[in-house]
Amino acid sequence: MAKARRKAAAPAAAPAAGTAEPDSAAPVHEGRARAVIDTVSPAIDGGRFPAKRIVGETVEVQAHCFTDGHDKLRVVLRWQPLGAGGGHEIDMQPQGNDVWRAEFVPPRAGRYRYTVTAWVDHFESWRRELERREERGDIRTALEVGSALVDVSARRAQGGDALILAEWSAQLRAAAADADAERSAQKAVALDAARAAIVARYTDRSFASSASLELVVDRERAGFSSWYELFPRSAGLEPGRHGTFRDVEDRLPYLAEMGFDVLYFPPIHPIGRVNRKGANNSLTAKPGDVGSPWAIGAKEGGHKDILPQLGTHADFRRLLAAARALDIEIALDLAFQCAPDHPYVKAHPQWFKHRPDGTVQYAENPPKKYQDIYPFDFETGDWRALWDELKSIVDFWIAQGVKIFRVDNPHTKPFGFWEWLIDGVKRGHPEIIFLAEAFTRPKLMHRLAKLGFSQSYTYFTWRNTKQELTDYFTELAQGPGREYYRPNVWPNTPDILHETLQSGLRPVFGARLVLAATLAANYGIYGPTYELLEGAPREPGSEEYRDSEKYQLRHWSIDRADSLWSLVARMNRIRRENAALQSDRGLCFCRIDNDQMIAYLKMDAAGTNVILTVVNLDPRQPQSGWVELDIDALNLDAGQPYQVHDLLSEQRYIWRGRYNYVMLDPQRAPAHVLKLRRRVRSEQDFDYYL
Repeated sequence: MAKARRKAAAPAAAPAAGTAEPDSAAPVHEGRARAVIDTVSPAIDGGRFPAKRIVGETVEVQAHCFTDGHDKLRVVLRWQPLGAGGGHEIDMQPQGNDVWRAEFVPPRAGRYRYTVTAWVDHFESWRRELERREERGDIRTALEVGSALVDVSARRAQGGDALILAEWSAQLRAAAADADAERSAQKAVALDAARAAIVARYTDRSFASSASLELVVDRERAGFSSWYELFPRSAGLEPGRHGTFRDVEDRLPYLAEMGFDVLYFPPIHPIGRVNRKGANNSLTAKPGDVGSPWAIGAKEGGHKDILPQLGTHADFRRLLAAARALDIEIALDLAFQCAPDHPYVKAHPQWFKHRPDGTVQYAENPPKKYQDIYPFDFETGDWRALWDELKSIVDFWIAQGVKIFRVDNPHTKPFGFWEWLIDGVKRGHPEIIFLAEAFTRPKLMHRLAKLGFSQSYTYFTWRNTKQELTDYFTELAQGPGREYYRPNVWPNTPDILHETLQSGLRPVFGARLVLAATLAANYGIYGPTYELLEGAPREPGSEEYRDSEKYQLRHWSIDRADSLWSLVARMNRIRRENAALQSDRGLCFCRIDNDQMIAYLKMDAAGTNVILTVVNLDPRQPQSGWVELDIDALNLDAGQPYQVHDLLSEQRYIWRGRYNYVMLDPQRAPAHVLKLRRRVRSEQDFDYYL
């Protein structure tokens, strides 16, 4: 709830005898400010954090504003980039029940301030009262009052406006003095709408109340993106050869044809040799084991350096340019932790926790232990230097050309640190995108989003039943978090191989892909494991991949005949061509009388692009059901047929009314992605019909 911020009044006179002395600690407000701003939305935690929008997205502002008595209010919305002068002001419109509304569209990325200001509009209150006056004496008195109000605005006006208002005031006085004037003529002079609009430009705001809030506006890719995670070291063309940035460059056309616009790398820095992990997370590395990329730092350098086997900084910049030419951005992993042989450990031992025996405490996330990783001690007395150094890592890679960072385990670092870092980075570079990889408790995930993370991982991996998916995505799309929490949905990651994928069944991979790509505007897959249907766990009951790329090189035959490549490419093309799938706000679940099937609509802001997705959640058996559509909300004529076009199969179906039958065989197609067309063509549309 945003409360009005009022100007402080002049010091009060001494209280009269017999009255109570005011509490000297209580704030002193302008007592004549009668307008109340009770609530403004969007507001996150009463204005503690900014709401979020995307460039070009409409920001709808609502405010609960009222005053005592029967006077009319004037309420305006002012918005401007933070720190900039000028700004734009528009009148808010009453919606009934003291709710006022206005909207604006931010034109570029950055931080904005929007302010609701309300005051009693004495001039409009006077005009309303005059309209209902019928007694000649009442009208003459009212005209005199109106003349005085116009004089107030005339003194503020400039140039021609001042002359117009001065002339109008004189006309009002003359009409009041003319005892023989017709009432209708007197009122016509007073109620001149054109001159009233001039008065409104110079209205008296001396006793206005205001409430200000902030807004973060991100570039388009923060709101709509398709991610692909790839280990560069596994991009080599021959088995056993360490991949390089040049190998990844050769892989770019494959990714572009699949339609991905963000290519995310795990850490690309030198990997520690002390306590290096072996294959399948074994505690003892064998000769030739490459270790975990998240064990950052060795004699070759740390977070600002590159693993020599991958290439040089020049090679990396070349890769960035090659990716940009295909409209792909490279996202880097930001993992603030060190291997035992990272240069920081020797140069800044005060940045790490030490055991009583003097050794550094390695990282743990029970029951997991990370003997090859040292976490930073954010309670160190040298915390300011630590914070500055960590921010300098981000600044370094921005200078190389990186604009997207996936942040590893941000919930294990102080929230205040992230707020400081992200705010500092985005003030100079509002185009930067931060993705929070925080698979933790909901309140922690939401706090990180409020602090400034542009996107956030979700629990999608563990939401598999119809009820789980419906409840969770309704919360994401319609709950209060939608003002700041942008979900990025992944069916798999290098850390998470859910048991549903361990079946290796092609329909499961297909269904989960369609769900991810249509339920959320931002989604990603970890490949090539995903399109190649990799599903073998390290051991029964584990969510870790067997022979995981986290600990060893892998070689992938990306041209395998059974690859999901074509389905992925088609889904990404559908997403690019349909605005309904490029936002999280237009999601609505539909009734379907089969718990093994799920159906939901997404539509764009204008309501012109409507996509209905139906998915069979049973990977083994055909399932069927009747889908119910709200034809009134969709502006469909109950008596006329309409067409649904399956964008996956290119088949078209004629539907009628509220209920329509759907059957999906998972061996043929696990889902429909249907584009709704409200009008069906007839022979009368043919050129020769007439």
